[in-house]
Amino acid sequence: MPEVITTKKKQNKLHPRKQPNKRNFWEHLEKLRWHIIRSIIAVTLMAIVAFLNRHIIFDTIILAPKEPGFPTNVILCRIGEILNIEALCFNAGSLKIINVSMSGQFLTHLYVSLIAGIVLVFPYILYETWSYISFVLKIRNKITTFFSITIGTLLFITGLLFSYYLIVPLTVNFLGTYHVSGEIQNKVALASYIGTIASLVLGIGVIFELPVFIYFLAKYGMVTPGFLKRKRKYMIVILLIISAIITPPDVISQIMVCLPLMLLYEISIWVSSKVVKGDGRS
Repeated sequence: MPEVITTKKKQNKLHPRKQPNKRNFWEHLEKLRWHIIRSIIAVTLMAIVAFLNRHIIFDTIILAPKEPGFPTNVILCRIGEILNIEALCFNAGSLKIINVSMSGQFLTHLYVSLIAGIVLVFPYILYETWSYISFVLKIRNKITTFFSITIGTLLFITGLLFSYYLIVPLTVNFLGTYHVSGEIQNKVALASYIGTIASLVLGIGVIFELPVFIYFLAKYGMVTPGFLKRKRKYMIVILLIISAIITPPDVISQIMVCLPLMLLYEISIWVSSKVVKGDGRS
């Protein structure tokens, strides 16, 4: 009998973590599954609300940036009159948006409702995401949790507003009124118009999360302030190229878009510096 007990002990020493690791894997997977399910339910509910309010979503929000009376277009036109820059007075109101598919409008309605659902419940999605990350990394600091969710939500909303009220009008009006020949009339497919706006709004919203991403990368030693500073010149070039692509071909519009993005990068450097100093790292 003693030999049997000794043999079992030796086997346990050889494979001490086999069962716990397996159990932890399935526990993490189950946790993740429920976080995803709850997020999907929340998005679905808000998507239904958006679907039932299509006139507000489409007429008041999505189609508004191409109209001359849109607040941004009015302000830019007044600035253009003062500075004698005619290009700042947009006139994309005559841009024709057409549907070229039998089910095009219905599918677009569903797609836009889904995007609206994601945007409306983004704070909750952020909460579910952070809950899982904190579970995996065993983070129990409530202040860190509150900071992450609150700041992340505010940055995302700021990115949405910045994109919707500045980048979207500049892009839609420039591309919508651009002509290579007077013989060609612009008629934009509904899917193309919606896709452009959705990618800009959500893309910039995610880009504005950069300080939060940098915070966690710096927290776990994956980036340093020195690394971000060394890459600053390359980032400036990239931001200038992005600004030149999505804005009309005048310097003022490009500066209006590029400066906030550069400021965001500088904030990220500052955040990483604070994290490194707080952790006592050089």
